[in-house]
Amino acid sequence: MTTPRASVLILCAVLASGCVRSYRDQPPLPFQEFPYTSPQGQAWPLKRIPLPKTAETYGVATVPEVAYVELNPEGQRTLVFIHGLGSYLKFWRYQLDAFAAQGYRVIAVDLPGYGKSDKPGTFPYTMEAMADAVREVVQTLGIQKPVLVGHSMGGQTALSYAIRYPEEPGALVLTSPAGFEKFSWKEKAWLTRAFSTTLIKSSPEYGIWGSVRQSNFARWRPELEWLIEERVRVVATPDFDAYAYANVRTVDGLAHDDFVRDSLKSIQAPAIIVFGEDDRLIPNPFMHGGRAREVMEYGHANIKGSELVGLERCGHSVQLDCPQEYNDAVSAFLKKLPASGGGEPQQQVPPTTHTP
Repeated sequence: MTTPRASVLILCAVLASGCVRSYRDQPPLPFQEFPYTSPQGQAWPLKRIPLPKTAETYGVATVPEVAYVELNPEGQRTLVFIHGLGSYLKFWRYQLDAFAAQGYRVIAVDLPGYGKSDKPGTFPYTMEAMADAVREVVQTLGIQKPVLVGHSMGGQTALSYAIRYPEEPGALVLTSPAGFEKFSWKEKAWLTRAFSTTLIKSSPEYGIWGSVRQSNFARWRPELEWLIEERVRVVATPDFDAYAYANVRTVDGLAHDDFVRDSLKSIQAPAIIVFGEDDRLIPNPFMHGGRAREVMEYGHANIKGSELVGLERCGHSVQLDCPQEYNDAVSAFLKKLPASGGGEPQQQVPPTTHTP
């Protein structure tokens, strides 16, 4: 059995940068109590939307609701931010206010199973189902030609959306996207077996520090410690099991989605691929190794007219790791888009508003 002192020593050794704060003795923090705020501490207005069409399409027993944030609803072009695996809309903390200040209408959604959204066990958690959930939010809010901004799994969700409904997106901002890397059937089987709810629930705090800090970042800084705190404190809450299950199902959905990789040429929307040159998660380090650029160049070559931007000394969560460089690259891309819609919001179903 590992003693508390030994755990501290292991943690310090893993991080190789001195000891860090522990959150395991703090009280549980439910997803619904996560502070959804700007970097300056201003609370974002949180709303919810039911997904009856998605529920009917996929046979979900109870109509789920998803949580979302909307800023600057008067903006004429709408950016829809889609988070990655295991995360939630707060992972766009350095983008939402920044792009709203530039005049864009900003929507950030918690996908089903994540953050403050419902976590139904009967939801399939495939990229197609995730894309249809985002699409229903877009249609409910009356958004025309949304710019889909997706990180990692969210990028694969945006790709599925753009491939299946090519006339609808105004543009794609693919941020360290999943969906380009090829996995053999043996690798898919290994991913399915290796990733389990037990693995997620039993991760020790020092393991969370390592997986978050070392795997996702090249420029870690103390202001990002909320990522660790929220992940450590949420484990003991009642809905963490449903979140863990959603993660496991999503990994299976990500792995078994050759449809996206094989259909990139059908994308019609303008696209930019922004990634960190020091990404330690893409390509999969356990199976393929190599550099992220090699994977991203496949997507760039197959999405007609796309732009490819690699940011030096930036990791997988590039929008958090290198927010200024990321925002500059995305802003430059958006300014080159033809003047278009988004238009004024035309809500078909009035969402409910909650305080984060």
